Amino acid sequence: MSKKILIVDDSPTFLATLQAALKDEDFNLVTAVNGEEGAKLAISEKPDLAIIDTLLPGINGFDTCSKIRKVSTNANLKILIITGSVDAIDAVKARKSGADDYCVKTKDIKLIIDSAKKLLG
Repeated sequence: MSKKILIVDDSPTFLATLQAALKDEDFNLVTAVNGEEGAKLAISEKPDLAIIDTLLPGINGFDTCSKIRKVSTNANLKILIITGSVDAIDAVKARKSGADDYCVKTKDIKLIIDSAKKLLG
């Protein structure tokens, strides 16, 4: 049985790129374009991993991460925060919000794929 990943990102281009790369790795995917939708899907879909962008419409990725940690019934859920901005403070905020890992979004999607695989064991 393949692992399920929830991707929360409002960029259609990045979302399509990440979806294609993760499908090639044989993951089941669920997507959301904002934090509220992501939190709802974390409850209903019970993903093994949530990949959350920091910059989202409505609630930001850090608050989305915290919310998912509070509402998810999956104690084994891993969360990867991703961002297009390189800011050391964001890595600290990611950990404080409940993320298991933090990764910078670049054109090299391999970094995110590798981090996802590592978190899923």
